Formats: sequence, C-alpha cells, structure tokens
Amino acid sequence: MLKGLGQLGDMAKMMKQAQEAQAKMAQMQEDLNNVTITGESGAGLVKATATAKGELKALDIDPSIFNGDDKEVVEDLILAAIKDAQTKAAERAQEEMQKIAGDLGLPADFKMPF
Repeated sequence: MLKGLGQLGDMAKMMKQAQEAQAKMAQMQEDLNNVTITGESGAGLVKATATAKGELKALDIDPSIFNGDDKEVVEDLILAAIKDAQTKAAERAQEEMQKIAGDLGLPADFKMPF
C-alpha cells in the first residue's frame, strides 16, 4: 500500500510502531497499578503491601511486637518492610518495562522514561 512512497512509507511504519509502543506502555502502566508486591521485615512480623508502582496499599503488623518499650524497633521494622515492598515494586516495574523494550526490539539496557 505504501511501497511506492519511499521514505514516507517508512515514516508511516515508524509512526504506527510508535503508536503501538505508546499503547503497550499505557497498558503496562495500568497493569502495574493492579499488581501487588509484599515486602517484609522482622522475619515476617511486619508486612507492607504496595502496587508495582510503589503505592503503599496495606500494612500488617504482628501484635507480638508491641510488647515492651521497643517503639524505635517497631518503627524500624515498619520502615524496613515498606522499603522492601517499594524495592520489589521498582524491580517488578523495571522487569515489565524491559519486556516491552524487548518486544519493540530495543536494547535490553534501554531506559524507559518512567
């Protein structure tokens, strides 16, 4: 259909690929909101659940850690669980972006703008 147009045909093909890439990225961003990751600390005494985009959704704290005057320890465990969930979420998001980059024929180390 566009063979006789030379470079214009190539440009149309590139535009179509760009639109497909944009659609895939939009879908991936939406999907990352639906994927949950759980991080934990204190051998599972504190668990933080976040979306793959890093948004904290839930915090589960075993009541046994509230015994005594260990306020600082509890705070540290909570922060560690949240950081663990956010780190895992960022890793998951990066994995998904690398899949899309591979589908688009981009280099494996190509950094997406998200």
